[in-house]
Amino acid sequence: MKTTGMDPNQNQTIIRLRGVTKVYGRGSAAMHALKGIDMDIRQGEFVAVMGPSGSGKSTVMNILGCLDTPTRGQYFFYGMDVGKLTRDQRALLRRHYLGFVFQGFNLLNRTSALENVELPLIYRGTPVAKRRKLAVEALAAVGLSAWESHTPGELSGGQQQRVAIARAIVAHPRVLLADEPTGNLDSSRSREIMELISAFNRELGLTIIMVTHETSMAAYAGRRIHFMDGLIDNGGEQKGAL
Repeated sequence: MKTTGMDPNQNQTIIRLRGVTKVYGRGSAAMHALKGIDMDIRQGEFVAVMGPSGSGKSTVMNILGCLDTPTRGQYFFYGMDVGKLTRDQRALLRRHYLGFVFQGFNLLNRTSALENVELPLIYRGTPVAKRRKLAVEALAAVGLSAWESHTPGELSGGQQQRVAIARAIVAHPRVLLADEPTGNLDSSRSREIMELISAFNRELGLTIIMVTHETSMAAYAGRRIHFMDGLIDNGGEQKGAL
C-alpha cells in the first residue's frame, strides 16, 4: 500500500465519501443501511456523527474504519481509493493510520494496563523496548502513569476507557474513530473522557470522528453530522457548540 500523499496538512480533506451505499441482504429482504452518502472530513476536525438507531451512523463508521466495505460508491483516504485495496492492504491501513475507541472498552481482562496498550504495537512488529516506552508514554498522556500494572478488573470504568484511549493513540494514528466512547460511563466520567479526547484534538491536531446519540457529548465536537434513514440530514448538520 502506497502512503504517498498521506502527509498531514491542516485543512486538507483526508476522508472523502462519494455516493456510498450499503445494502445488507438481497431481494425483498434487502436492507439499505446507506443510500448514497457524500461526506468530507478535514485534517484536525472533531466531528460528531449522530442519528437514531438504524440511521446508518454505525455503518458509515465501520466503512471509515475499514471494518466493512461499501456496496457501491467510493471511499478516499488521503486521496487513495480504499475500494481498490486488498483485504490485507485495508488491514495495514487500519493498523498504521486509524485508532479505535469503543463503548465496551474491549480490554484483555487478564493483562495489565501497560500490556493492553502495547497490543497495537505488537501487531505492527515494534521491538519490545520501543513498544514498552511508547505504552508508558501513552498511559501518562491519559493520566494513568501510576496504574500501569493494574488489570482492567482493578480499574474503574473511567480508568478502563482511559486505557482504551491510550491503546488507540499509542501508534500515533492519523484518525481516531470513537463509537459511543462514553456510553458505559456516568455523567462525571463521561465529561472527563470527553475533555481528554477534546484535548488530543485541540493540542495534537488529531482528527476525531465520534458516533454518539448524546447531544451533551456531541457539544464537544466542532461539527455535527446527522444521519436519518441512511442519508445525511443536511438541515441537521451544525458547526460549533450547542
